Amino acid sequence: MKVLVTGGGGFLGGAVVRRLRARGDTVISYTRSAYPWLQEIGVVEARGDLADLGALEAACRGCDAVVHVAAKAGVWGRKSEYYATNVIGTRNVIEACRSVKVPRLIYTSTPSVVHTGVDILGGNESMPYAPRHEAHYTATKAEAERAVLAANSATLSTVSLRPHLIWGPGDPHLIPRLLRRARQGRLKRVGTRDIIVDVTYIDNAADAHILALDKVSPTSAAAGKAYFITNGEPLPMWEFLNRVLAAAGLPAVTASVPVWFARNYGRFAEGLHRLFLLSGEPAMTRFVATQLSTSHWFDISAARRDLGYDPRVSVEEGLRRMAPTIVSSL
Repeated sequence: MKVLVTGGGGFLGGAVVRRLRARGDTVISYTRSAYPWLQEIGVVEARGDLADLGALEAACRGCDAVVHVAAKAGVWGRKSEYYATNVIGTRNVIEACRSVKVPRLIYTSTPSVVHTGVDILGGNESMPYAPRHEAHYTATKAEAERAVLAANSATLSTVSLRPHLIWGPGDPHLIPRLLRRARQGRLKRVGTRDIIVDVTYIDNAADAHILALDKVSPTSAAAGKAYFITNGEPLPMWEFLNRVLAAAGLPAVTASVPVWFARNYGRFAEGLHRLFLLSGEPAMTRFVATQLSTSHWFDISAARRDLGYDPRVSVEEGLRRMAPTIVSSL
């Protein structure tokens, strides 16, 4: 199979690329920057921006499938930048697939597209999109996912995957942010409830993308659908995070701030950044406060049924694998 992976140099994209190469597929990675390690494992690098439809078409030509992982992530930034990358970029990927007749498109979404700020306990794919979003990332990912699913047709089969809180060795986002805040003494619980969340080990997230790639077709049950992807092991959030901290030799977080304080502080910090055009991201945002104070875990029965997804790396095993990389990064 010949597969184009957008964002193939990133954390998840890289895991998908490695899995494809390991089984002998021809892989093209579409990124704005060069990643020497991609060439070392036999990946063809196509350089370009998601805004460049012509470059996307050239990269897609002759491919059997596209795995669209590239996105602008994060909790803070200009709406125009999120929209350009996540919405316009995804529309361009869809158009490129149609233009050069790529028959399969797998899109990486996020469970946050359905989060309304209240607990989600075993949510499934029948949940509607949130009517409002507190972050440009989730708003634009929801719009992009709608476009991908609406593009499903007899000539282009599409699937959207919603992996939740991806982590593991090489994670450049979730774990480093956690460790950095903990070392600075700025990591606190939001509220006193023992909230329950799902996480997804990186290998499991990659597996889900490969399964969707192999399963989807015009007649498959997966065509035109979205799927939650997790480890299938809901657990107390701070139990998981404190185990990560322990692996790094850092003390457990026990101090907490009230939910109302975190949300109001987030609103204040966001306002300061907008007013004074401050660089970086606020110390707290309303979206982060909500994520840290509510349960959000999901039923993955649909992914098991339609994709054959079965998370093979447990949280326990994932923590064991990641521990050496945490220690070496300190």
